[in-house]
Parts: sequence; structure tokens; C-alpha cells
Amino acid sequence: MPALVLLGAQWGDEGKGKATDLLGGSVDYVVRYQGGNNAGHTVVVGDQKYALHLLPSGILSPGCTPVIGNGVVVDPSVLFSELSGLNERGVDTSKLLISGNAHIITPYNVTVDKVTERFLGKRKIGTTGRGIGPTYADKINRVGIRVQDLYDESILTQKVEAALDVKNQMLTKLYNRRAIAVDQVVEELLGYADKLAPYVADTVLVLNQALDDDKVVLFEGGQGTLLDIDHGTYPFVTSSNPTAGGACTGAGVGPTKISRVIGILKAYTTRVGAGPFPTELFDEDGEALRRSGGERGVTTGRDRRCGWFDAVIARYATRVNGLTDFFLTKLDVLTGWEQIPVCVAYEIDGKRVEELPYSQSDFHHAKPVYEMLPGWSEDISKAKSFSELPKNAQAYVKALEEMSGAPISAIGVGPGRDETIEINSFL
Repeated sequence: MPALVLLGAQWGDEGKGKATDLLGGSVDYVVRYQGGNNAGHTVVVGDQKYALHLLPSGILSPGCTPVIGNGVVVDPSVLFSELSGLNERGVDTSKLLISGNAHIITPYNVTVDKVTERFLGKRKIGTTGRGIGPTYADKINRVGIRVQDLYDESILTQKVEAALDVKNQMLTKLYNRRAIAVDQVVEELLGYADKLAPYVADTVLVLNQALDDDKVVLFEGGQGTLLDIDHGTYPFVTSSNPTAGGACTGAGVGPTKISRVIGILKAYTTRVGAGPFPTELFDEDGEALRRSGGERGVTTGRDRRCGWFDAVIARYATRVNGLTDFFLTKLDVLTGWEQIPVCVAYEIDGKRVEELPYSQSDFHHAKPVYEMLPGWSEDISKAKSFSELPKNAQAYVKALEEMSGAPISAIGVGPGRDETIEINSFL
């Protein structure tokens, strides 16, 4: 019953796609359990680069069944655009399964997302404007549209009417926007029903049966731990639970079936959007990290904010996820620095703090306390084992491991699928 959860241990964009793809050839199912097309993965296979936004990274691994779980919100137009793009490049997407309980991102969810974010002005959250938050809000308010609703026009119409009763009042009276017609939305959504039908399944049943049959199932989170709606830097977070517990609710698998939880750590730190970021750099080092690391959002196209590695955040991720392993990515990006600062604690109101403060105000005022580690200048992209890394690179990895609280079992030394050092097998 080998069920693995693989998730981001920072603010997202840590390289989960690379890690998932690395394991994809050895697993039977790869499951997205939360988020929507606001979470992008870049996967490099040979000389081919693939940008995935909604689909599980395992879709690129022959023999692996990719699954979109009930905890995901699905924009059908994005889904079919992504599938079409992969099919044109010769990727077989026919094995994809989509939960009938997954919620649909409707056109009005996208509209509400954009107008409310614009209305917030300086207080904006930094959403992607793709309707993810409003769709999760509809889910919690019990006026959401699920995939299965597309196969009962009467129920679909009733649900769209219920949702638009309130939203049209808000759009017209508060935001001075035109009301959205119920019939137009229903017609658009019904237009996806036949195309979706071959993929729709009871994924909870499928996955539990697979685990009972000793199949290997990998649960893939979007975003990262610090963007979790409950455990992240609220309110500058996503609208779902990318932490390990979200895999259980977002895929319908009990916690006793999870055998390993792998956190993806970048060798430095980045984040996209607004919110606190203690180690953020505003100087030439920050620009060098952004340029060398190709730090531009896969989905948003926005430049990522860059900073040094934050061990406080890594320890927090270990704690709230119950991490058993780390996959350290982009170590190669740090090549060339004589010394590399690592944040080992914070200073808040003149006091040293070793753990992430629970208070939002304290975290906003946290100043990094750095420890300097010696850098290296040698090219590490061809290293195939830990011993082939320069001594200072080895020492850097060991220091991060000790500070973070879980073993580093794999290291990314380049963007390619084969540019990975495996120290301990995940399977």
C-alpha cells in the first residue's frame, strides 16, 4: 500500500513537477488533490519542455494514470486546451481520470475574481484572476457546480440560478458591471459535457481499490505549504489545502494509507504575489537568482520574488506536513557565490525567534538572522552522486538537512529529467 504525498515546502514553484515526473515512471497513479490552473509545473523531458497548469505531471509518464481528484477546481476550457496541446506533441492523454465531485470554475467565478481583486486596490491578495478563490467560496457556500452536474440539465440550471441570484446583485450594484445571463452560462457548461464524459469517474473508489491492490499512488499538491488556506501566510494564501492533510480530503483516501510525505525545497526561496517574505532580496543578488533560476511563474508569467533559503520555513513545513523526506531542487543555481547566506532564525522586536511565529503581525515584522556558508564555483550539472558534488556543495546540503528536520533524499542539479542525484529511494 505505497501511497506517497509530494508537496511544496515553501511558497510554491519549488520544482514539484520535476520531482513528480521523476517518480512518475515508477508509480501507477499520479493524483492532483487541490488547486486549479493557478498552479503551474514545468517538466523537462529530453530537449522538450512542458508547461502544465491543471493536469497532473504524471500525464507525461507512459503507463501512469493521471487523476484529477475531488479537491481540484476545474476550468474546462483550460483543461481541453492543455489536453489538445499535449496531444499535438504526441502525448497520450486518454488515461486521464477526473472526479465527478470536482468543482467547475464557471465564467462568473472568473469575472468575480477579477473585479473583486481590482476593487481591493492596495489591499489586493495577488490572485491569478482565474476564478479559483470564488469557486472554492461557492463550494463552501454550497452553491458550487460539480462535474457531475453537467449531466443533469435541470439541476445545473437550478444551481447556476442560485449562484447568480446573489452574484448579479453584487456585479450590477456594487461593481457597476453587466448582469450575467443564466441561460448563457448553462449552455456553455453543457457544451463541455460530452467531451468530459470519457474522463469522469468515481476516483475515490478507483484510488482506494488501487491501494488495496498494492499499486503505487502519488498525490501531487499544487502551490506550497506557506500558501495553505489554514497553515499559510493568511490572507496571502490560496483557497485550498496543499499541505499533506489536503491529500486525504482532496482525493478521498484515509490518512492511514499514506506511507511517505515528501517536501520539495528550492535551494533558495521564491514566492509570487503579495505577502510577507523575510529573506526577500531587492539587490543584485536577488536579480541574479531570478535570472539564473529562470524565476518566472509558469501559469502567471509574473517574475517571482527571490530570496535566500529560509530554514525556519523548512522546519515549519516538516512539522505541519509530517515530512519524511525532502527533495532539494535548483542547487545548481547557487553555483558561483563565494558565500551563501542561510536564514536560521528571525529577529522580532529585538528577540531571536527560532520557529515560525503564529502571529501574522509578528511574521510581517520578522527580520532574517543569517548564517554564512561557503559557496562553490564548479559546474554541478553533470554530478550523478552526492560524492561527485564539490565539498562546499555537499556541506551546504548537509547544513540545510540538519536545519530543516528531515533527510534530503534527492537533489536537483539542473532542469532536465536526468539531472537529479538520488540519495535515498522514495519507493
